[in-house]
Amino acid sequence: MDHCWDFVEVLGRDTSISVFTLLDDPADLVRLSSVSRSWRRFVVANGFSKSLCLTRWPELSNFTRVVEVGGSVEAEAANAESSSSAEWENLEREHRIYAYLSYCIDSPMGKRDCILVAISASSTDNYPDESIDNTLQPGERVHMRPSYWSSKGEKDPCVSEMLTYQLCSKLSVIDEIRIQPFRAYFQYGYPIYSAKSVRFRMGWSSLHQEQGTGASKHAAGHSADDYIWTYVSPEFQMAQENILQSFKLPRPAICIGGVVQIELMGRVQRQEMDDQYYICVCHVQVIGHPLAPAFDVDINNSAGDLVLKHFPVARGCKIPPEGMPSEEPRESSGWHAIAARIRQLGTVRNHAIIGALLGNLPVDDFDDDNGFDGEPGP
Repeated sequence: MDHCWDFVEVLGRDTSISVFTLLDDPADLVRLSSVSRSWRRFVVANGFSKSLCLTRWPELSNFTRVVEVGGSVEAEAANAESSSSAEWENLEREHRIYAYLSYCIDSPMGKRDCILVAISASSTDNYPDESIDNTLQPGERVHMRPSYWSSKGEKDPCVSEMLTYQLCSKLSVIDEIRIQPFRAYFQYGYPIYSAKSVRFRMGWSSLHQEQGTGASKHAAGHSADDYIWTYVSPEFQMAQENILQSFKLPRPAICIGGVVQIELMGRVQRQEMDDQYYICVCHVQVIGHPLAPAFDVDINNSAGDLVLKHFPVARGCKIPPEGMPSEEPRESSGWHAIAARIRQLGTVRNHAIIGALLGNLPVDDFDDDNGFDGEPGP
């Protein structure tokens, strides 16, 4: 013990950085930072936690800055007097935030359907009887009536459709998306109006919050310029089966902004009465877990500013603390409003993290009746 030596000092900065960057588990970096003060300073100063987080989830590189809400105002004022102190405090803050963010993303929290409300469909055949709101209800019948969304008919089977949803949090981890095509059990042969393939996009709306809600959301839908996408999935083949089909993403994706869009590509089934192709969806689920209330997002489209906000006091909380905005549901009615509220109040399992390793923090417990015209077409 009298001859202990620090390999970081022996190997030098460049070689040590090469060794540390080989680590691919954020928890290992947290453990390293607890070995000694010099190792912690080395981990923090070189931003290893942030670099690894951005490498594993590239979507997070869209954030222009990070802030910690509820910190010590006195400490910030004191650090403002010294540029070096302010710079070090910024590095410490980024280390804490990205280390805890990585933990939350990897945490085996209870997965659930994260959809809050439906925003819009690119087309709807018979509104409101066949609106996108029906896809929030499980099963192909609600109160003994068919429940599904139907596109408008097309002569060209290559025409795509888009279904867009708002999630319960502006920052969520999404693992898979489930879609159930609709089987027209009231038509001869029980045809299934599925798409040929699907693709998913995640991001946020560039429109104001009040736009795209209410009656306007059931119009022809939004244009591609109305959204900013930070994640686009590969294309998945869809089976022409009346089951809830699961589409597992290659890796958990971070949905920044809380908007998920499902692109239904290609049409399979033609309706006999009008000789046009339709796509009909019975039910949709976006499976994952929200990162609220510990994390939130501020979006300023005009300034190009995307801010990741961390609420340390919200770790393990079920109700957003004072000063933290809560997610309010968009305009909805009837059973859809009740279902949306239930989703919003879904509990987040209490969990623990070794906060002492993240900056000397204490350990803390870290589904409307719809009309029916008897067919999915006109």
